[in-house]
Amino acid sequence: MGRAARSGDQRGIRGWLRKTGAVIATAVLMSSIGAAVATAAPVHAPILRTPAGGYQELFVPSGMGPIKVQVQWARRGGSAALYVLDGFRAPADHNQWTTDTDALRQFAGDNVTLVFPVGGHSSFYTDWYRPSSTNRQTTTYKWETFLTQELPAFLQQHGVSRTNNAIVGASMGGNAALTLAGHHRDQFKFAGSFSGFVHPTYPLWNEAMRVAMWDEGNFNLDDMWGPAKDPAWTRNDATVQAELLRGLPMYVWTGNGVPGPLDLPYGVGNTVNAMSLEAMATTATQMFRDRITALGIAARVDIVNGTHNWPYWQQALATARPMILDALGVR
Repeated sequence: MGRAARSGDQRGIRGWLRKTGAVIATAVLMSSIGAAVATAAPVHAPILRTPAGGYQELFVPSGMGPIKVQVQWARRGGSAALYVLDGFRAPADHNQWTTDTDALRQFAGDNVTLVFPVGGHSSFYTDWYRPSSTNRQTTTYKWETFLTQELPAFLQQHGVSRTNNAIVGASMGGNAALTLAGHHRDQFKFAGSFSGFVHPTYPLWNEAMRVAMWDEGNFNLDDMWGPAKDPAWTRNDATVQAELLRGLPMYVWTGNGVPGPLDLPYGVGNTVNAMSLEAMATTATQMFRDRITALGIAARVDIVNGTHNWPYWQQALATARPMILDALGVR
């Protein structure tokens, strides 16, 4: 079932860090200055079962074609679910949370179904305008549609509620978790972002994203959300859309870029990249924190020692676990 652990999200975007050092440095410097409700699922035990700490692979129909989803079913047949979003590299054959963390073990005894969508490389888990025009992509990414319509409808057939879900994500998936929860409050009862870039409309960050997406698969940013002033940008910015999160239990975690023992196995080069990436995530998280504070919106926001790396996100998920279970009413 498992695969060898990968070095994580930071390794695949090492190239664009070198190319966009000036952009990132400028962004960090500037920051320092400056629907109807879906029908509830029937209450019954999931039809499918997996051993504790294991997962089952499903193939879910969608407008993008069949999407693989790794699922660890609720321990006692409960209907609550936690959606767990991958990082920027998002492999085509597995969700990195299942190989690079102990997420499966953390929730093995809990009465909540873990849902790990597979794929979405450089997608930001959003609905794109059209296929990327620079890498021969033939299918338009429609990840918001998949995560909020097609996948919940499929899981409902196996006893999973469409209205009692939580969602968390790391890196690319962090901002998506917050914005998806904000726009779909009927579905999500909790949201968590770990090292997420939660303010993509901040000046110059769109250009950093452009270079990152080109470096990681030759994706064209304009085919995702259009030019920087397009409304899709603000719709997919968790900081701008903070008002939609009012009253939603949230946990937002980021490191401060200071490496520690958890970085040692990944080597000096990867650690330097992870420090740079986390500097951006820290800046974005600080702005998100300031925004929700000004609006009087409650959330737990932790900025602690750490870098842009899977072991830290594993720890963040462990911290979030009791909050998730409480929000979902899981006992």
